[in-house]
Amino acid sequence: MEKSTITLTRKIQLLIDVPSDQKKEVWEKLYQYQNRCFRAANLIVSHLYVQEMIKDFFYLTEEIQYKLADEKKDQTGMFNRSKTGTTARMVFDRFKGEIPTDILGSLNNTIQSTFSKNKAEYWKGLKSLRNFRKDIPIPLPIKCISKLRYDPDKKAFCFNMFAIPVKTYLGKDYTDKRLIMERLLKDEIKLCTSQIQLKDRKIFWLAVFEFEKEENHLKPEIIAEASLSLEHPIVVKVNNIRMNIGSKEEFLYRRLAIQASQKRIQDGIAYARSANGAKRKQKALYKTENLESRYVSNRLHVYSRQLIDFCIRQQAGTLVLKNQEDKIGIAKEQEFVLRNWSYYELQNKIKYKAEKAGIELIIG
Repeated sequence: MEKSTITLTRKIQLLIDVPSDQKKEVWEKLYQYQNRCFRAANLIVSHLYVQEMIKDFFYLTEEIQYKLADEKKDQTGMFNRSKTGTTARMVFDRFKGEIPTDILGSLNNTIQSTFSKNKAEYWKGLKSLRNFRKDIPIPLPIKCISKLRYDPDKKAFCFNMFAIPVKTYLGKDYTDKRLIMERLLKDEIKLCTSQIQLKDRKIFWLAVFEFEKEENHLKPEIIAEASLSLEHPIVVKVNNIRMNIGSKEEFLYRRLAIQASQKRIQDGIAYARSANGAKRKQKALYKTENLESRYVSNRLHVYSRQLIDFCIRQQAGTLVLKNQEDKIGIAKEQEFVLRNWSYYELQNKIKYKAEKAGIELIIG
């Protein structure tokens, strides 16, 4: 049976809501949590790999049991607890008192699940064992969030995470983040286990929400055919109605203009005054940091939204993306197209918006 819900992630900036003299202590605590998550994640995945590979240790005696199961539930089991509990207990004992166990438990469950899905590819040599970096996100289980509310004086949504008071910073929110938070307070949507990302002395909440799929009264027999091209980002047709979404001039030329602007800035850095070293010389370059990727992401969101809205207006319950494999192959052969056209990213944005609207997506 098809699920009636869909999970979406929103990136929301958080500000520490404590007096200034206490902020240093809070930052130290968060970075300690991140460090312990980084170490625990690599330990967990290493233990899981050894557990699965133990059957290949041909030099063990015949008395050794090889089944990765709890001996209390299976006579041939080699563990004194459940398979999930082995790695959980290992990191609990090692980092006791340094990080909340709820974080480690959530981290363990996530890594166990991912490892189980990918282990067949590990053995075939199609995928390498994952290695976690020091900037790993910190899991944020539901039970670690409390006192979620809207504070009219601060004009922000406030809550406690790991007993640390924080508030949201939405800025000029042109997305649906504020609306989602309001719906969350009304219990219209569900908050799932999320993550906290520390980046450039900023805190980002990677909040995962569970939505009910939209009821749009679509007809599966009505099929919309769409294709991604260089002249127009999306061309879609339903019956005899055709629509071009975006244009080459709007997307490609603007992107090339941003690249040219950054190239001019880089060339001019050598002649800039360096009163305070490299940072002063590269000040103009910092202002345009990630400008191109932000522009591309915004445009692709707009194009994919227009496509799904068009399908809803035409009551099309099925969306077919035609000849995608061929076009991606052509893009890989042409360096200019591969560098400046974002087929795969646009396809991903169409995919999750179609799922949310209840439209079946077929990629041909």
